[in-house]
Amino acid sequence: MLQRTRAVIVAVAMGAGALTLAPSAMAAAGTSADPVVSNVEIDPSPVVVTGSPVTAKFSFTTTAAGKAELQIKAPGIGAWTSLDVKPSPSGVETKWTASKTFDAKSTTGQWSFLAIAHSGDGKEDSTRGKFTVDVRKALDTKIADFDASPDSVTKGESIEVSGQLLRDSDGWKGYGDQAVTITFREKGTDAYQHITKVGTGRNGWFKTRVKAGATGWWRAEYAANSGAGSSVSDTDRVDVKDVTRAVDSRIVDFGARPDPVDEGDRLSVRGRLQLDTRHGWDGYAGKKVVILFRPDGSSRWDDVASDWTDRDGRFGADVTAKRSGHWRAVFAGSRGVKGSGSYADHVSVRVSQPEPDRSASRVIKFNASPEPGRYGRYLKFTGKLQVDDASGWEGYRAKVALYFKAGGSHKWSYVKTTRSNGSGNLYTKARGYKSGYWKFVFKGDGDFYGDSSGSDYVRVVRH
Repeated sequence: MLQRTRAVIVAVAMGAGALTLAPSAMAAAGTSADPVVSNVEIDPSPVVVTGSPVTAKFSFTTTAAGKAELQIKAPGIGAWTSLDVKPSPSGVETKWTASKTFDAKSTTGQWSFLAIAHSGDGKEDSTRGKFTVDVRKALDTKIADFDASPDSVTKGESIEVSGQLLRDSDGWKGYGDQAVTITFREKGTDAYQHITKVGTGRNGWFKTRVKAGATGWWRAEYAANSGAGSSVSDTDRVDVKDVTRAVDSRIVDFGARPDPVDEGDRLSVRGRLQLDTRHGWDGYAGKKVVILFRPDGSSRWDDVASDWTDRDGRFGADVTAKRSGHWRAVFAGSRGVKGSGSYADHVSVRVSQPEPDRSASRVIKFNASPEPGRYGRYLKFTGKLQVDDASGWEGYRAKVALYFKAGGSHKWSYVKTTRSNGSGNLYTKARGYKSGYWKFVFKGDGDFYGDSSGSDYVRVVRH
């Protein structure tokens, strides 16, 4: 435990309260034109200085005086020291004031003072007296049995700090009716902060509750007063656990397409993982989402594929359609974030029949615009689906899928399905979030084989 003591000075005058002396008999006997010194006061009297320096204030009154002096002399020293005096005239009288600071180096004993009044024609009056300066040593103090408990709490909970303030007065005794400051230093910092003050009881004991906001060290501090020195307790560490409430997540825009789908064809499963933030639901990037499948007539869900979400929380997988059943996506959760799952989406799978004789098809004149595209804005896609009829290439009405492949990626992702009109013309739109390649895909039907358009690259910008 660290203890501190300070030297204390006490200046004692010869009675309680301020010291006042009457005018000298010589001055009282003079004429009305003679200068007169009266009402000499020293405050405090006696003057007691402990720990910090104490300033004594001197004052006296003169009558018929143009100027005045105030001199003091320490005991055992022959030289007088003049103090600066300031006048305050009031009618025929003038009050003069001065001050003197005493500290631990000041001489203890009876000090002398001399107040002198001067008239304009060389006449003067004076008053002498004594006052006492007493230099004392402040009593030592210490803070014992300091404790901060419990040693480990959750952030925001309160802890109890307690201890006992003692003073060395013929042995260590409880020091009551004093103010003790509770301070705290957070882990990783160097400075103690004042948290609160608490008063000591009759036996010096103190106790209070404070809120714990961070891991660190607590201690109690006592500041010196006129009769006792300062002291600081030992430190006591409290560990604070930062428990954060887990936030919610959700999977939206989930679906498996197309529906129905032919056996053996590719099925595109897509969705978006979002996190509940203070700004609303935002995409949750860099998290693994598992794709599950449950065949019709079964109660068991099987892992089929998985994907990591992009910066907007999007995920997806292309799988082979084998049986009719339900598809869903599951996020297991992460530190501070709750897991979530999508709704189940049912897809019917058509069992393949013997391959019939079919003719060729083609998707031509594909175009994606505008170029460049704005982030999150719609892109427009046009093209033409034709089939090889007996009379040549003719427009054909059928379902055509739109696919996208991000720049630098090798995987085409299903986006949506549209229909060509009777002339084979195709038109649809979709939002662009990444730069990459787009194309139309006709998967064919019972009469015509499928075909894909050429790809068109669109650069997406954010400004």
